[in-house]
Amino acid sequence: MALVAAGFGVLTIVAAGAVLFGPGQGLAGATIPLVLWANLFLGFGYIAAAVLLFIGSPWAWQLALAIAAATLIAALGFAVEALRGTQVEPRTAVALGVRMAFWLLVALFARRARG
Repeated sequence: MALVAAGFGVLTIVAAGAVLFGPGQGLAGATIPLVLWANLFLGFGYIAAAVLLFIGSPWAWQLALAIAAATLIAALGFAVEALRGTQVEPRTAVALGVRMAFWLLVALFARRARG
């Protein structure tokens, strides 16, 4: 689980960074800056959570839960923008849902592993 979380973190940082600062800007479509910045910063949290998972820290499940909560906040920001009529990418809604579900599962896994 730790390796998957770390890989997810690296991919998230690379993807968000490419859209914010590099060649992915033109390919991403209608982006919401709040979501991009949240993904970039959360990517580092993903890696930290992966390290905590790997070493068996009791804090791993709490960080995973915090990541899921922060993703929910980004999703709410996305929803507000969409409801205001801002052009958005539907795949972003799906990606946010997948991220939230993943981190909730990681939190559950880590919590159960702690007993």
